[in-house]
Amino acid sequence: MYPKTNKKPVIDSYFETEIIDNYRWLEDDESEETKTWVKAQNKVTFKYLDQISYRKKLKNRLSELWNYEKVGTPFKEGDYTYFYKNDGLQNQYVVYRKKGGGDAEVFLDPNTFSEDGTTSLGSLSFSKDGKTAAYAISEGGSDWRKIIVMDAESKMIKGDTLIDVKFSGISWYKNEGFYYSSYDKPKGSELSAKTDQHKLYYHKLGTSQKEDLVIFGAKASEKHRYVGGYLTEDNRFLIITASISTSGNKLFIKDLSKPNSQLITILNDVNSDTYVIDNKGSKLFLQTNLEAANQKVVCVDFSNPRPENWINVIPETENVLSPSTGAGYIFANYIVDAVSKVLQYDFNGKLIREVKLPGVGSSSGFGGKTDAKELYFSFTNYSTPGSLYKFNPKDGTYESYWKPTVDFNSDAYTSKQVFYTSKDGTKVPMIITHKKGVELNAKNPTILYGYGGFNISLTPSFSIANAVWMEQGGIYAVPNLRGGGEYGKKWHDAGTQLKKQNVFDDFIAAAEYLIENKYTSSEYLAIRGGSNGGLLVGATMTQRPDLIKVALPAVGVLDMLRYHTFTAGAGWAYDYGTAEDSKEMFDYLKGYSPVHNVKKGVQYPATLVTTGDHDDRVVPAHSFKFAAELQEKQTGNNPTLIRIETNAGHGAGTPVAKTIEQYSDIFGFTLFNMGFEQLPNSPKNKIKS
Repeated sequence: MYPKTNKKPVIDSYFETEIIDNYRWLEDDESEETKTWVKAQNKVTFKYLDQISYRKKLKNRLSELWNYEKVGTPFKEGDYTYFYKNDGLQNQYVVYRKKGGGDAEVFLDPNTFSEDGTTSLGSLSFSKDGKTAAYAISEGGSDWRKIIVMDAESKMIKGDTLIDVKFSGISWYKNEGFYYSSYDKPKGSELSAKTDQHKLYYHKLGTSQKEDLVIFGAKASEKHRYVGGYLTEDNRFLIITASISTSGNKLFIKDLSKPNSQLITILNDVNSDTYVIDNKGSKLFLQTNLEAANQKVVCVDFSNPRPENWINVIPETENVLSPSTGAGYIFANYIVDAVSKVLQYDFNGKLIREVKLPGVGSSSGFGGKTDAKELYFSFTNYSTPGSLYKFNPKDGTYESYWKPTVDFNSDAYTSKQVFYTSKDGTKVPMIITHKKGVELNAKNPTILYGYGGFNISLTPSFSIANAVWMEQGGIYAVPNLRGGGEYGKKWHDAGTQLKKQNVFDDFIAAAEYLIENKYTSSEYLAIRGGSNGGLLVGATMTQRPDLIKVALPAVGVLDMLRYHTFTAGAGWAYDYGTAEDSKEMFDYLKGYSPVHNVKKGVQYPATLVTTGDHDDRVVPAHSFKFAAELQEKQTGNNPTLIRIETNAGHGAGTPVAKTIEQYSDIFGFTLFNMGFEQLPNSPKNKIKS
C-alpha cells in the first residue's frame, strides 16, 4: 500500500550510545530522491482520501461558512485610515484605506502577488509621516522574506527592495529609513540549513542593501539567534532585544536624539522576558517577568535604567499580565483561567476602570498612538465569531464597530470549562464546546486539541473549521497544558526540558477525562496539534496508542535528537534541551522523541501527518521520518499517511483555498476512521461495524 522508503542507515553516537537513523536522506529537501518520495506519498494519500464520499460535502460546507466578510482593526497613518479586509474566500486579506469620510480604496492586494495565492503579505509599516510604506512578503510559505518599499501616495514601488530577511519587524526612524533583522545567508539549503547568528540592520532609503549598517549582532563570538529592534513612538529611543532561545532576552537602549550616543545596557542576561512598552520623555515603561513570574509593569529613568532602579507601576498579581498602551493609558489584559479580563490604568499606576467585556472569552487590542481619541478591541470565544468594538478611553464606553455575518447559530452551542487532575495531581483547565443537547453517550466524534509549550496561551477563539466540526455533532476540547503561558512562567517552566513529560501527561489525562465522563470514547477520539503541538500528538500516540482512534500531527517537531540542527531550531532549547547537553538530557529526549519511539508490533491510531514542503521553521524532514517509521512498523489495518502541501510552509499566509482543502481532508479522514459512512448529521448515516 505504501511507497517503498529505502533505508540508508547513518549512525550517530551520543554519550557512547549509538543511534541508527535509517531515513537521514529524507532531510535533504533538495534531492530528487526526496522529491520523488514526496510525490509517491501524496499519490497514496490522495487515493485513500478520494474514497471518502463526504469529503466534498465537507469542503462545500467549509467554503459556505468561510464565505463571509472579515475586517481588521483600523489604524491611522498620515492622512489615511487603513484596514485589512477579506471579502470571504479571497486567498489573502487585502489592505484598504480611506481619507476622512471618503470611500475606501485598495492600497495593497496580496492576491495579485502570485497566481496561486501562495505569496502572502507579512508585516506592513509606515514612515513617521505616513508617506512611505515598507512591507514584507513570503513566497511559498517560507519564513524568508523580501521587504518592498513603496510611495504610499502614488503606490509606486521604490528601488529599495531587500532580500533574505527572516524573523524581522520593520521599524521606521522618522522618514529616513528603517531597522530590520536577518541572518547571514546559510550554506546549503535555504529551507533547512542552520541559522543562528541574527543581526539588526539599518536601511537608509535610496541606498543599496549592501550598504546597510549592522547595528547589533556583528560579533562572531557572541551569537544571538533572535535579535529585534524597535523605536519608541517619539522616535527618540531605539530598543534592542537579543535572545539565544525563545525565552529570555537581553535588553539595550540607544538615545537617537544625540549623535553618536552609546548603546546602554538595561539587562545583559537572558533570565527574564523584558521589553520597553512606552516612554514619557526620559521615563521608560517596561513589561517584565524579572522577579515577577506573572509579569508586571515598571518605570525607570533612561539615565540609569538598571533593574535596581525600577519602580512598580502595575505590580504582579496571581494572573498573567499582557499590557498594551494607547491614548495615554496602559491597558492590563489579564488571563484568568484562560479567559480575558482588562483593567485600564494611567501611567502613574492609578486604576481607572475595569473594561467590562461583551462576554466570557478572549479580548485583544486597546493599543494605539498616544494622541488617539479612540481605540479598538476584538472579542471572540469558541462559539462566537470575532467582532470589533470602538472604545472611548476617556469614559470607558464602547460600541460595536464591526460584526461578521456568519451562517452559524452561536446560540445553539455551549462552552463549559472543567478542571481535571493530571497524573501528578496538578489541576488543569479545559474548555469543552459542542451543540447544546448533545447526549453524553460516549459516541460523539471528538477532537482534543493541544499545544503546551513556549509560554503560548490557548485562549478561546472562533474557528470556521471547528464550527463545521461541531455542526456535525462533533465535540471540540482544548486543555491548557503545562508548558503554555496561561499561569505564567512557573506554568511554562513546569512543561520544559526534564519536565516535558508533564505536558504529555496533562494531555493524556484530558483524554481520559473526556472518556470517563462519556463525552466520547477511544473509538471516537482524535488528537490534534501543530508544531510543538505536533510533538504533543506524536508523543501521546506513541506512549498511549490505545487511548485514541485518530492522530493528526501537523508540522510537528518529531525528531528530538536532531531538531536543533535545522534552521533556527537551536533556539527552542529553553523548552526542550538538546541531545548534546548531557547524558541525562539525551536519555530523556530519546525516551519520548516520536521518531525514536515507534515500535514494531504495535497498532497505532489511524494517522494523517500533515506538513508543507516549504516549512523552514519545523522542517518537513521531521514529518517525513515519522511517517516512514510508522509505515514500516504499524501493525493492524489503521492507515498511516502523510499529506504534504506543496509550495506551503509552517502555516502563516497559507491561501484560504488550500486551508479549506486541508480541513476537508483532515475532518474526512477523521470521521471515516471513526467508522462514519455518512456525515454524522446525515439521517442516512451508518457506522461501519
